[in-house]
Amino acid sequence: MLQQSDPPITGTILVADDQGANRELLEELLTAEGNEVITVSDGAAAVEELSKTQVDLVLLDVMMPRLNGFEACEKIKNNPATYLIPVVLVTALSDKQDRIEGIKAGADDFLTRPLDHIELLTRVRSLLTLKYRTDELERAESVLFTLGRSIEGKDSYTHGHCERLSDYSARLGEHLGLTVDEITALRRAGVVHDVGKIAVPDAILLKPGSLTAEEWKVIREHPVVGERICAPLKSFRLVLPIIRHHHEKLDGSGYPDGLRGDAIPITARVLQIVDVYDALTTERPYKKAFPVTDALQMMKREVAKGWWDPHIFDQFERQVRSGTADFLSRGAAAGEARGSG
Repeated sequence: MLQQSDPPITGTILVADDQGANRELLEELLTAEGNEVITVSDGAAAVEELSKTQVDLVLLDVMMPRLNGFEACEKIKNNPATYLIPVVLVTALSDKQDRIEGIKAGADDFLTRPLDHIELLTRVRSLLTLKYRTDELERAESVLFTLGRSIEGKDSYTHGHCERLSDYSARLGEHLGLTVDEITALRRAGVVHDVGKIAVPDAILLKPGSLTAEEWKVIREHPVVGERICAPLKSFRLVLPIIRHHHEKLDGSGYPDGLRGDAIPITARVLQIVDVYDALTTERPYKKAFPVTDALQMMKREVAKGWWDPHIFDQFERQVRSGTADFLSRGAAAGEARGSG
């Protein structure tokens, strides 16, 4: 994979072209820059190669058998495992419509034959740098996700909690018609919403009995700590409000900011509904898991108190009772030890 030299940044480049002479020329130019080059003769082979090899940049000739460049590019960009890989379409075509077709397919850049070698290498360096920064971001996100799961791993009662919240809150968000970005934020927040508990001593986090006033004060700081931990990641811009506000209540009695009503972000209102439900229906150190019907009745009473969003709860309850989401069949699982509801 990528390695940062002094400069340039180099990487593994996949070249797809049905003309052997073109493949050889590109391989010679790119390897001279320190890159590793893999060559294939058509678009289908390029897509297949990406399924087994980590690649940092793809150069696709447009006119190829089996899959042409447009088709191969579209497959690459529609695959969650490869859509972040920059794709350059290389073509002798200069027609405006062809470029529009390439843009629709998701191409990141275009090169026109006959190739200008300086232009080729400049664009390759630029896109490899972009991929390097993207990989850095993914690594940072991965560290946060690992940290979030490590909090869960401290206590056998919380096993699977993060994955359930990530999955269920995203499904509820889809049902409510939230945007794609908001649903992505919910998926991420489900994993890292309690990352701030890293600052909560185990003696408090795992305490089976009632907490003292001072211990509750420590617990109530975890959303603020979690927001602070995740704040450096720009990609978490929509995740931060969920982390900070998923323990707020509509009547202002929640924490950490005592927000009321619509001042609580809708994504936080979605996640808190699922969070409370999961805590009620799973076993914790100080209680057994409530049956689904009992849990929903308890939550309905809390809605009447002014704690949770009634519209979101109503839609959630319909999902649970209709079986449109897998809330009923997940079996016995462990609930959240502290900080739910």
